[in-house]
Amino acid sequence: MTAATKPVAPSSDAPHYWVEACKHLSRQDRVMRKLIAQHPQVSLKSRGDAFTTLARSVVGQQISVKAAQAVWDRFAALTPHMAPDQVLALPLEHMRSAGLSARKVEYLLDLSARFASGDLHEDQWALMGDEEIIKELTAIRGVGRWTAQMFLIFYLLRPNVLPLEDVGLIHGISRAYYSGEAVSRIEVRELAAPWAPFATVATWYIWRSLQPEPVLY
Repeated sequence: MTAATKPVAPSSDAPHYWVEACKHLSRQDRVMRKLIAQHPQVSLKSRGDAFTTLARSVVGQQISVKAAQAVWDRFAALTPHMAPDQVLALPLEHMRSAGLSARKVEYLLDLSARFASGDLHEDQWALMGDEEIIKELTAIRGVGRWTAQMFLIFYLLRPNVLPLEDVGLIHGISRAYYSGEAVSRIEVRELAAPWAPFATVATWYIWRSLQPEPVLY
């Protein structure tokens, strides 16, 4: 049995659809088949905390994975536990000293206030469709479609999210499928059509081709 056909053996806490998704992607896409074989026994995992997932996504906007991790580590060290009420109690200068821009500080405070007030439908998210959740989350300052999609992927583990605004996805597809040539979102959408209904899983493997160590949001 070759590496390309070796069955996937993901971690025990993988999403329930992971093995089925890997089989589907391997049948549909030779590049996916290769990437899946290169990253065995790893899978997408949920952090299990909605607020932390969204806060990390806000921090990570428009900066590299490495830079985002450094800023997050400094920010998280400001509180004993990452929670809305504790973020709201932080002095602004402390948040800025962690490397957060003034705008990201505003976004994190608005996010914290929304969670603290109970305005969000946390108890209903599991039953809501992807676009319904995106609509609710993008009403929060600083939460755009990309951030909402990261939430769908990393917190709710939705299986068919294709984040067309994600720089890593675009860059990874350019490298893996187009020999590094520029690729448009239209081309990405067409390329990804056979990935459905598991675009999330394909996206995750594209990310692994750029950053082998999985990132937890």
